[in-house]
Amino acid sequence: MLDLLTTCADMIPSFAATLAQHETHEAVADAAKVSYDWGALLTTSGLIALLTITALEVVLGVDNIVFIALISNRTEEKYHAKVRTLGLFTGATIRILMLLGLSWMFALDKKPLFHLAGEPITIKALIMLAGGIFLLGKTTMEIHHKIRGVQHHDDPANPKPALSIAGAIGQILVINVVFSLDSVITAVGMTHVVPVMILSVLFAVFVMVAFAGIISRFINKHPSLQILALGFLLMIGALLIAEGFGKHLPRGYVYFAMAFSLVIELVNMRYDAMRSKAAAKQIH
Repeated sequence: MLDLLTTCADMIPSFAATLAQHETHEAVADAAKVSYDWGALLTTSGLIALLTITALEVVLGVDNIVFIALISNRTEEKYHAKVRTLGLFTGATIRILMLLGLSWMFALDKKPLFHLAGEPITIKALIMLAGGIFLLGKTTMEIHHKIRGVQHHDDPANPKPALSIAGAIGQILVINVVFSLDSVITAVGMTHVVPVMILSVLFAVFVMVAFAGIISRFINKHPSLQILALGFLLMIGALLIAEGFGKHLPRGYVYFAMAFSLVIELVNMRYDAMRSKAAAKQIH
């Protein structure tokens, strides 16, 4: 399992570099360029775009999977898989609706509503700011709960109440709007063929559903990875707030930092496991 995740983490920087090359806020330039030609899927360029965008959607979905995994683990165990699947398909539905309403989406970043600290604030900027603040607040609360749980030694007599399915889906829905907006902007930056983008989103969701359970269980099993995942979400929240204020940071750097941290943590976990195994052999 560690070898699989290490290999996946090593692949993230190369995908992130591709993402950094294509990600630009001029990507959503003109609604007139949008095509709904399904025949484009049968062309070589359409297939290449489909595979490339699917890969990038999976990379962009990493933070989404981490958030959904942490939230689903707060519900009763029998609901974990249901919450993960509902959360991911809710995100896919939002993305597809945004793609079908690209003309509306283009308008989100056109006309400023007001200016704040010298920066124009559009509807898209407000969504990014709200999502970033929500993510920072939610992640900080989760870290607080983790620390408080350790301090109280997770007393079985006073278990922490499980999160309801409605509460979990509600929180996932809020952050899905933000992540979906970012995902769609990246997709439009690579192709203007809507069917290609829709299929890419669906394929990416099926990939994420297939691996979300494994990632969720692995994160839940290792407390150090839970804190690392929360640290990732803090970084993404800060990034969203910066983007809301018009400070556009290349995502490639962010995903490389996340991948590097993950690889170091996985190496550390392997080292601890080998040391524990060696100590057990000495005892026997």
